[in-house]
Amino acid sequence: MQDFDDSTLWRVSEFERVRLATGNSGYAKLGGPTVLPTTLVSELARLEFSEGGTDAMEVIAACMRHREPALIYVLHNELVWPITVFPRERLFHSPRDITTELQQGVRALSVHSVEPPGVRAPGHFMTERVAEEKHYRPLEPLLWALGLHGPRGTLINEIGGNAAYRVSPDFHIGTLPVSGALGPAIQRLRRETASLRAISRWPGMNIDRAVRMLNGLYLLSGLMVLRMHPAARAEPTTRPSGGWLSWIRKSR
Repeated sequence: MQDFDDSTLWRVSEFERVRLATGNSGYAKLGGPTVLPTTLVSELARLEFSEGGTDAMEVIAACMRHREPALIYVLHNELVWPITVFPRERLFHSPRDITTELQQGVRALSVHSVEPPGVRAPGHFMTERVAEEKHYRPLEPLLWALGLHGPRGTLINEIGGNAAYRVSPDFHIGTLPVSGALGPAIQRLRRETASLRAISRWPGMNIDRAVRMLNGLYLLSGLMVLRMHPAARAEPTTRPSGGWLSWIRKSR
């Protein structure tokens, strides 16, 4: 089978047909033994057997927590979007930028499978596995768009439960789009600590906006989660279900 063209997004049915026939996705171009780190695999296994098994946000959040790169096959509009995240380099690689689509509001986004990275980050000494520069993009806009406009309307597992929140002192939103009540809410969280319920009652906010803002801030490493603070309150969450762990590539 020939490698996928760098700009190609394959339909789910064809992607699965080729994978079942060859055992190779076509996007995983690294040669030799490549496996996901044990700690990341363990967390992905936990997600698989939780209610959030197909949640793209939870999977990307796990990569960010462990600061480990991974190739995540995201399903959107009957297409497979291969997104390789590089948390340390604050970059992601994909044939096309899914950020613009996310900003329009995406309500159907799930994980098909996860593999070790198929390409390396720019600057790696093994340059033959570094892809075209134009397919590497800043990670922050993707994370912010996923938090604000993705399908998830409940808190990421790691920040849910009994908690209060505050913006990290050294966090800067930079040029990321902040509209409406989000800007004042972020500024207020720099000065005070509040629960999800309290934030949802601020001017221009509601539960959905508050959840999405907190998820986005967490993905950007800009959120402090305080469990023992007097303002901490328990917040119920519900999460989607599904399965994809069996497609994690463990072979050496």
